[in-house]
Amino acid sequence: MNDTIHNLLNHRSIRSFTGQKIPSDYIDLMVRAAQHASTSNFFQQYSIIRVTDPAKKRALARIGNQHYIAEADGLFVFIIDMHRNAVIAEAKGQKTDVLGSTDFFFRAFSDTVVAAQNLVTAAESLGLGAVYLGSILNDPRSVIDLLKLPKLTFPAFGVATGYPNQSPQLKPRLPEEAVYFENEYHSMTKPLDALKDYDHEVNQYYDLRDANRRVDTFTNQIAKAVSGTQSESKKNMLETLKAQGLIRY
Repeated sequence: MNDTIHNLLNHRSIRSFTGQKIPSDYIDLMVRAAQHASTSNFFQQYSIIRVTDPAKKRALARIGNQHYIAEADGLFVFIIDMHRNAVIAEAKGQKTDVLGSTDFFFRAFSDTVVAAQNLVTAAESLGLGAVYLGSILNDPRSVIDLLKLPKLTFPAFGVATGYPNQSPQLKPRLPEEAVYFENEYHSMTKPLDALKDYDHEVNQYYDLRDANRRVDTFTNQIAKAVSGTQSESKKNMLETLKAQGLIRY
């Protein structure tokens, strides 16, 4: 097993950092790795904002309701970005209506996700830890205002990186047969039976891990999550996207 595969199979979300500064050349390598990710049609429809202003970091921590956001030396927000290409096209005298389409949104979103994964993989190869921050979407409008995002952009998620101050256990994943198929999709006919062993494994993981000793199963978590209520800002996310000029048709 080579180092790349080893790092990928041993990924853990790190939510506690030592406070040690990340060398500037590491930051540069991480961003360059992100830039060399695959991109739909070579449009490169994403941007990366590193947040270093302590006040902005605290604001993002409040939005995400996660204190460690403010403590990460390498705090990045990944932006779905069609604004840059709109400016380029307009400078060439072209219309840009197509950038408001669902098609272009998915292209830009995929660009953003793949770039972020490259950054995380690079960070972990350099001995850093990382965690994705979907929590910034608790209030996307506030993030848009905080980071002064123009129309045709949207904050997809954040990534917090730094030197790990914890070594959490490896979280078990779904069995391969639940997510990997050949030629056609296979739906679970008896999901609770199919995932019985996995539920037990997840239950043991929560029972034995060092911190946050919640004891739960995967199927219980899913059932609770989809039956819960969403915040108003999340319910209105489509309206926020449209207000940014995105997904208009």
